[in-house]
Amino acid sequence: MAPVTAEGIEGLKDLIGQPVGPSEWREVTQEMIDQFAELSGDDQWIHVDVERAKTESPFGTTVAHGNLTLSLIDGFRKDLIQSNGFKLGVNYGWNKVRFPAPVPSGSRVRASAEVVSVDGVGNGWWQIVTRFTIEVEGNEKPACVAESVGRALP
Repeated sequence: MAPVTAEGIEGLKDLIGQPVGPSEWREVTQEMIDQFAELSGDDQWIHVDVERAKTESPFGTTVAHGNLTLSLIDGFRKDLIQSNGFKLGVNYGWNKVRFPAPVPSGSRVRASAEVVSVDGVGNGWWQIVTRFTIEVEGNEKPACVAESVGRALP
């Protein structure tokens, strides 16, 4: 799917409440999970011990870290919404973040987005809240639902 292009603040406002996506599927590999464990220091067995996870995990396999799943949004973001007409855009943080379902190693995920709000915050800056939903192929529940808060300077 080609990204939706928003021209400036008005273009982002036009996207409020409009579903965007889904993106293409991406596989979450054990190698990605292991690399994230190494970088983050979170090496809990449910993520990195394949043999133990087969027998002791309720999922029957290792699963991606919630924060790995959350971080995938940054890659999906550019595949979903492109914004033109800004000097600068910065990550301001996250509102509500939830992980309703796991992402098993070897599964495929994709994202969809919806602009929730676009508000002026002073000194020429605008705050854009976008809700992202990460789904796992074949699962009813999403793996992650999170509201990204960005600030942009036209």
